[in-house]
Amino acid sequence: MHETGLTLRVKDLMDNPTPRVPVCLVLDCSGSMTGEPIQELRDGVEKFIKEVADNEYAKDSAEICIITFGGNVECLLDFDNVERQSENIPLFTASGGTPMDQAVNLALDKLEERKKECNDNGVEYFQPWMVLMTDGQPTENISTSTMRTQDLVNNKKLTIFPIGIGNQADMNELARYSPKRNPLKLKGLCFSEFFEWLSGSLEKVSQSIPGDKIELDS
Repeated sequence: MHETGLTLRVKDLMDNPTPRVPVCLVLDCSGSMTGEPIQELRDGVEKFIKEVADNEYAKDSAEICIITFGGNVECLLDFDNVERQSENIPLFTASGGTPMDQAVNLALDKLEERKKECNDNGVEYFQPWMVLMTDGQPTENISTSTMRTQDLVNNKKLTIFPIGIGNQADMNELARYSPKRNPLKLKGLCFSEFFEWLSGSLEKVSQSIPGDKIELDS
């Protein structure tokens, strides 16, 4: 991240000490997502970010990071003020294979980086969330990222939502990431419905106190 962007992130922590909810979206943008799936995914993400930015409770707490994996792994949107993010939502491009291990590892690194920034500036944070969405099978060994994720979930340092898209999604591989929560199969291309639920869940968490046990509707 450019120095200016980093400075803005730190300034936000100093200006707004509200406890944060870091949310990392790890999204499959491989070649099989070409066409309607990638457009529906992007529309769902845009709706999600704008709903959070417009929510009087969530906008001060929620911070969103977007990691895409399709051939390459990219951080398209790094943690930042969500109202600023809503003005610059990136486009998605579908291509290549499914390097899921690299993508999840990058997402975990980004979450750790943001947690450190919060700690360094005396800002509390809720247990981070990761949404992992894929329509196929990983094209690399996922042992490293699944071990890291399982350890964090088991130690109550991460909440993960593994989501399968379509009939070709490998639900068994997704389940390896989530020792506490079964992976879910998306109904058709109902990305907007899922992200609407996620937005509502964020609002609920944003009104609580870090450490509280929050029951999320399934």
